[in-house]
Amino acid sequence: MSSNVRVRFAPSPTGYLHVGGARTALFNWLYARHTGGKFILRIEDTDKARNTVEATQAIYDGLRWLGLDWDEGPQLENEGEYGPYFQSEREAVYLRYFEQLKAAGHLYEDGGAWRFRSPRKTVVLEDLVCGKISFDLSNPMTHPDITIRRPDGGWIFHFVNVVDDIEMKMTHVIRGEDHLSNTPKHIELYQALGVEPPRFAHIPLILNRDGSKMSKRDQGASIAGYIEQGYAPEAVRNYLCLLGWSPKDNREVLDIDEIISLFDLPKINRRSASFDLDKCYWINGQYLLQMSLDRFAELSLPFIDKAGIAYGSPDALKPVLAIVKEKIKHLNEVPAWIGYFFSDAVEFDAEAVEKTLRKPGAAGRLNALAARYEALDAWTVEALEATLKATAVELGVKTGELIHPTRVSVSGRSVGPSLYHMLEVLGRERTVRRMRKAAAELAAE
Repeated sequence: MSSNVRVRFAPSPTGYLHVGGARTALFNWLYARHTGGKFILRIEDTDKARNTVEATQAIYDGLRWLGLDWDEGPQLENEGEYGPYFQSEREAVYLRYFEQLKAAGHLYEDGGAWRFRSPRKTVVLEDLVCGKISFDLSNPMTHPDITIRRPDGGWIFHFVNVVDDIEMKMTHVIRGEDHLSNTPKHIELYQALGVEPPRFAHIPLILNRDGSKMSKRDQGASIAGYIEQGYAPEAVRNYLCLLGWSPKDNREVLDIDEIISLFDLPKINRRSASFDLDKCYWINGQYLLQMSLDRFAELSLPFIDKAGIAYGSPDALKPVLAIVKEKIKHLNEVPAWIGYFFSDAVEFDAEAVEKTLRKPGAAGRLNALAARYEALDAWTVEALEATLKATAVELGVKTGELIHPTRVSVSGRSVGPSLYHMLEVLGRERTVRRMRKAAAELAAE
């Protein structure tokens, strides 16, 4: 399906990418994909004093991490990839529209700044989410004429926002409800320029659980935080879809293709969305459990590489990831779960050592099991389990008296993946060597 729908995300690069901004970008992207339209990224960087290169990069990184690709813009070196539009590069366009308004008598100078003269009428908005709203702009005390150009020649948001939406042929403006009060002013500008306004859809605010508006300081507010902690991007994207929209059947974990097919502007909730980091955490866990091993490896690699783990090759890494995958809640935990598979410099948890390895008789039991393991014909999960249980019977102890010290001796930890799967992946040589080393050190104490 194709259409003439054109939508945009137009952030100011004055900080990191906020959850609210990411959700706005996502809803625009979803609508474009649902309708077969175009999604455009425009950086509103006319406020030079507040803009930073780092903030612009955070917008790119956050959108790309979430998988929100845009459909047009200045062509980059890589074929088929586009950069965003920058307002700072569109001065000539704004001057042209400024002169048009000025020539028509819609502007006046005030202290070196230029203001737009409001017609002082009632503006009626048929919002696709909020419904019909009337704005009475007749009182200049409550609705003063807006400034569109500063004394230093800089442009004000209201003017350049409208001009760009006209020039870029936006059919729909989907943005946060906090922009609702700006909309009648923008409609006046469209009318003064003789242009039919786009359709507006103001999506609900995101609130904290206590009902306060989510700010930059609140936990979970920054998309960068999800990247650093190792959330799966598809899980965060799924959760953001639920902030103001739902499939109406109480499902919460949905494939993005299904969300695209179901998403539409009239289905957006009117009431404010409540942000619940616990829900996002749960959805992330569902995605990690269900995702393919190849995808899990792809998402884990940046954290493994950052930790400096010398895993050798993907063929060596994947069997390890396969057995720890179900234990992982955030991808930044992966290095701690796999480090001992690739280095004999095992870090021992002091409490685990005290509780298991220093129990009376632990050293002797480890040596006995190590001898049985060294003599095994087949190094398989089944053989490892059967041998440990048989050894426990021979020694007259419960299996736990062998399971726990074995786990700590080879991994340094009291928790981990299935012991027998862990030993199978570690291999006979490393397993036996570590068990005997731990037993010798205990005996020497």
